[in-house]
Amino acid sequence: MINLGFIGDSFGCSATGERLVSASRDGDLHEAKALLDHNPRLVNYSTFGFKNSPLHFSAAQGHHEVVALLLESGVDVNLRNARGLTGLMLACQYGHWEVVQTLMLFNANIKKKDYLHGGTALHLASLNGHTRCIRLLLADYVPSIPEFWHIMNGSIEASFTANFDLYALSEVINGRADGGITSLHMAALNGHAESVQLLLDLGASVFEVTLNDGAIIDLIGAGSTPLHYAACGGNTACCQVLIARGANLSTKNANGATPLMVARSWRRNWLENILSDENQGRMRILPSPCLSLPLQSIFKIARDCGWRNSYSQSPACMDPCVVCLEGRCTVYAEGCGHEFCTKCALYLCSTNQTSISVQGPPGCIACPLCRHAIVMFVRLDIENMGKELSKTSLASSTRSTNTEYSNSVATQSRKPNHHFACISLLASSFRFLGLERFPSLKLNSVLCRGNPDTIHCLVRNRRLQPSTYIERHKKSYS
Repeated sequence: MINLGFIGDSFGCSATGERLVSASRDGDLHEAKALLDHNPRLVNYSTFGFKNSPLHFSAAQGHHEVVALLLESGVDVNLRNARGLTGLMLACQYGHWEVVQTLMLFNANIKKKDYLHGGTALHLASLNGHTRCIRLLLADYVPSIPEFWHIMNGSIEASFTANFDLYALSEVINGRADGGITSLHMAALNGHAESVQLLLDLGASVFEVTLNDGAIIDLIGAGSTPLHYAACGGNTACCQVLIARGANLSTKNANGATPLMVARSWRRNWLENILSDENQGRMRILPSPCLSLPLQSIFKIARDCGWRNSYSQSPACMDPCVVCLEGRCTVYAEGCGHEFCTKCALYLCSTNQTSISVQGPPGCIACPLCRHAIVMFVRLDIENMGKELSKTSLASSTRSTNTEYSNSVATQSRKPNHHFACISLLASSFRFLGLERFPSLKLNSVLCRGNPDTIHCLVRNRRLQPSTYIERHKKSYS
């Protein structure tokens, strides 16, 4: 006897699974959440044949909020489809850096290879020139230290720096797909000069050569360096960067061809002068603006305390982030001491490109408030800071005179501890505006009309005590 109920349940699961797939592909967060609340097991559903899961669809389409929902619902972050592709690979292929950031925060494995070509997520990001994804993939391998650039240049020994495995970084960034192709080969072939520059700054070797094996048909020839591939691609900037970083112009591949000969065979005649020996090493290439040294430090903090601002609307949020004014300050920039929520700090490190005008080591980013160079973010001690804020707020609420008001502002503006209890001046001002009771005032109509002299005077004297403030502007009030 056939169990019709079992068949019905199977069809029902398949139907709701396809609904979750559609919601994930379309970025319908509410629909996906409703389906998962009804049946949490749908998170492991996959389509017939290609075995694409909702995670694959949402990652490929760039819906990072749906990706976060699926990961929090228990889906395997390294789930593969029939071709061996993970959600991280698809996000890197299409350049969805927010999805890559989310997957990396959930410890996605960047060393996974697809079944067809043996390529990793780094290969796919380099192939399509998604520089921001490349940097996020290597966040756990690049330390947040000011000496990083000097270590990569060989002027400082890596052994003198703690928690930095130079060999592990080199192994990942010079990883080979079938045929011995590295990420640098792919970026150079497709003319992505910005990605080439970042890969070189992070330790990619210009001397790696391709092999005569694998499923990839090498039209250039085995034994080709990234410069051979750049010559085939015909991008001038890629060739210049590789030459400036030490690529050898006279290296011959298995076909006996130098990069110049490859350029001629592919009719890249505009590379003739660049690939000649006279021009080798003449250019000076500045460090990549996408190094973003603070990235590793903020990744560690985000994994420990979370990165969402779901608690931001709580009345207990006494120290809001000065960037978004929503999340609670959880980190501060070492050096200038300005505080941010983890989400804003992550966004800053993932999107900001350093400028040569920032005074600091290569790879630092500029503080959005003071333009100070940031190399590392440090986690705030929220519990201790909250206790100190409660004590200070309770004491300040009992003060009523102007003298006591001035003293309490000075007390609040002082940071109790540089590393663990930093309090932003702006947030402190918000708290005191809520605690003190100003006299009821009736504004003169001249203020409403926007008198330039009056407005200038108000801005200039915004830090005066209430009594002095009213005395100097008593003519403006009735």
